[in-house]
Amino acid sequence: MNNPRTRSSLRRRPLLLALSAVALLAPLTACGGSDSAAGDGKTLRLWHYEDKDGALGKAWAAAITEFKRTHPDVKVVFEQKTFDQIQQNAGMILNSDKAPDVMEYNKGNATTGLLAKQGLLTDLTSVVKDRGWDTKISDSASVTARYDKNGEMGGDTWYGVPNYGEFVLTYYNDDLFKKYHVTKPTDFAGFEAALAKFKAAGVTPLANAGNDHPAMHWLYLLALSKADQKWVDDYQRYQGKVDFHGPEMTYAVNKFKEWVDKGYFDKKDVGLKGTDMTEQFVSQKRPIMVGGNWWFGGLTTDIKDFRWSTAPYPGSRMTLGAGGNNWVVPTKAKNKKLAEDFIDITMSPKIQKLIGEEGNVPLAAKADEITNPKSRQLINAFDQDQASGGLAFYPDWPVAGYFDTWLAATQNLMNGGKTDAVLDQLAAPYEKYTATRH
Repeated sequence: MNNPRTRSSLRRRPLLLALSAVALLAPLTACGGSDSAAGDGKTLRLWHYEDKDGALGKAWAAAITEFKRTHPDVKVVFEQKTFDQIQQNAGMILNSDKAPDVMEYNKGNATTGLLAKQGLLTDLTSVVKDRGWDTKISDSASVTARYDKNGEMGGDTWYGVPNYGEFVLTYYNDDLFKKYHVTKPTDFAGFEAALAKFKAAGVTPLANAGNDHPAMHWLYLLALSKADQKWVDDYQRYQGKVDFHGPEMTYAVNKFKEWVDKGYFDKKDVGLKGTDMTEQFVSQKRPIMVGGNWWFGGLTTDIKDFRWSTAPYPGSRMTLGAGGNNWVVPTKAKNKKLAEDFIDITMSPKIQKLIGEEGNVPLAAKADEITNPKSRQLINAFDQDQASGGLAFYPDWPVAGYFDTWLAATQNLMNGGKTDAVLDQLAAPYEKYTATRH
């Protein structure tokens, strides 16, 4: 999982899931009324879950406007969904006559890969090649758009098209570093020295959220600091056996626990959400935040009273990241050609530039084409990570339902749980799945 929409909520209670399913199955009425004409080449039914004020929400709105301009005889029936609605009920919806023509969907084996394996998504390989999208998206960014017959990423068949990239980096409050005479780190020793100096001054240094993705991002990032590409391939793509009691994960849980014990993480953050973590940073309660570039645009808007900057996490050559969420075309979509036309617009120079100007990372635009200086810095950093093989995906991707396992494990650590028990907790569902996957 990757952005605030994909990570901001835990699994809801069954009643809420049922209500989400009802909402998804309800007749589509937005932006043009009834979709009774769907299937005649005159109606495009589109779903996504991006906030309208975010970089991607603005980009998709502009893409819809452009689609309407270039397709004046086509009615666009757009439905704003929540991530949970789509994530929890996609299989049921896409196997019905209520499937949209094009939909934003999370990438990874447990999401796009699973639906592809179930035959619910259209094979887009020939379309990708015919329209040249494969020349605009790097091999590393397209890994999570391509799947094999088992629904495992990195295959030869395109089931989705990403338009943007995402990665995890470090955010620094430059004014707080200056106020407390702390040197901004360039290596891991300097990073830990900064943590210690802030704590000695009575400042909890690290923003965190234990009831959402940030804590698990921290744990995986610590593991990556001791990992190599083979370990990532073994873990994410099942190319070899993963020892959860090996040096990578053992170091991660021990270092995480050490930072909790030293007060670099606040134990009380165990119940917080991702937006609570960003509020800690914006309100200047925490000088350091490690988070995805999906927070970047909002921080640019929200921070008015202090100077801040970004940099790679200095403790690891690799970081969490990948190509962004996929546009997918359900197998039961009624107007697939219109869906392809819409995706093509999202890959156009105009929309790609807008993604960059609004503070996200376009896959088909260069940094020097973007006038926003902070965005240029962000895009260059992502390009460097791509070029160096530094994008290591996300910890919950390998197994369906693994997000909940990682969430419980990191909460266990924050609550004082034993490290060996946490390693066993993470290993159990992974080893069960990999033992029976073929």
